[in-house]
Amino acid sequence: MGEAAKGVAALVLACTVWGLSPVFYAELSHLPPLIVLAWRTLWSLVFFALLLGPRGRIGALREPFAGLRATAMTLAAAILVSANWFGFIYAVSAGRTVESSLGYFMFPLVAVALGRVVLGERLAALQWVAVALAALAVVLLTAGLGAAPWVALWLAVTFGLYGLVKARLAVGPVVSVAAEVLVLAPVAIAVVLTVPAPPDLRTHLLLALSGVLTGGPLALFAYAARRVRLSTLGLGQYINPTLQFIVAVFWFAEPFTRWHAIAFPMIWVGLVLYSASRIAQDRAARRTDSSLGTSGTIVASP
Repeated sequence: MGEAAKGVAALVLACTVWGLSPVFYAELSHLPPLIVLAWRTLWSLVFFALLLGPRGRIGALREPFAGLRATAMTLAAAILVSANWFGFIYAVSAGRTVESSLGYFMFPLVAVALGRVVLGERLAALQWVAVALAALAVVLLTAGLGAAPWVALWLAVTFGLYGLVKARLAVGPVVSVAAEVLVLAPVAIAVVLTVPAPPDLRTHLLLALSGVLTGGPLALFAYAARRVRLSTLGLGQYINPTLQFIVAVFWFAEPFTRWHAIAFPMIWVGLVLYSASRIAQDRAARRTDSSLGTSGTIVASP
């Protein structure tokens, strides 16, 4: 198997684990979401220590704290990822996994909108249409259900802001998330010390496994990111919300109203347009790189 094929396999496996994770977290729905989040944070720290330690990379955890700006970005990322994890755990425990899947479907479009608002990035015409479709879908869903899809919006916005922060950290994804859970560990310890221990061995084992299910897919995704094209990486991430949607509707039998049946296809069309635009931009960038590489132009380093 070639390196690209290995990358695709790792990408599919990582996104499949993420997509099926509601089945796992539903087994912990008898615990408050904050408690599950705290134990998930601590066991994730254990997992990353076991992953980085034998490779002699514990020292790399200093990188996300190298300077005031990097430290501030790491703290912000830690807050945002914990907020996102809490929203997901809450969605599963509250029987709102349909909304969770909607949030992760919306995330790329929210990220594009945040890039425009926060960074002033220019959007292609298809990307404007995609963002408008997502906004209209939220408006229709709110009008039809009589309440905004707050869980979906929370997940999409926190993950979008998390992506903005991470883009400013010149640190690998595994090391950066390990640093984030390290920052969150004191708070997590304080939380678990204020409540009784989980009532049985099975619950303890599930909580321990949550660390593997957090760190394992991330390590696979990082492996894939070094071996596949950016457009492939982006398209592969739709496996996650697709599987969440299937689990919610067909496994958990959550309500799927006519308003969901209107809003979801609008989001999906928006994602198709967005993906088509990104693929076109990716191809244009590769053509530009190719033409520069064959033009004889040499750029000297100082």
